[in-house]
Amino acid sequence: MHAPLTPTTRLPIGSDADLAWLRQQVRQCAADLGFGLVQQTKLVTAASELARNTLVHGGGGHAEITTPADGPRRGLRLSFVDNGPGIRDVDLALTDGYTTGGGLGMGLSGAKRLVQDFVLDTRPGSGTTVTITEWVSGFPAPRPGAR
Repeated sequence: MHAPLTPTTRLPIGSDADLAWLRQQVRQCAADLGFGLVQQTKLVTAASELARNTLVHGGGGHAEITTPADGPRRGLRLSFVDNGPGIRDVDLALTDGYTTGGGLGMGLSGAKRLVQDFVLDTRPGSGTTVTITEWVSGFPAPRPGAR
């Protein structure tokens, strides 16, 4: 069973158990909003990478889950917030293969590719906030002249 989401739900990121709980919450919320399986998988993958970065590089923090609406469009917005050391060189950190933690170096850049909107706010010594947003995709409109 998942916790009902309020306009903004805040989940702690302080342990591997928190990462697992966060992934479950993101998947359930995405399913409840009508995201297809592929979109759900992309969101959970991006959330997992960003939450892991929050824990490992930021020393822990929290995630905020909101469900924005834009007219009839529904979306899922996830913010990952830490008070860690920040990122000194954002361009380098977003380069595929760059890592400071011994991983594959695909976390930030991979998460960015998986979602429609990606915003990274960081300053050395002031922590990092990464916010991603995905909008529910409807069925494609029929092509003009198609039967």
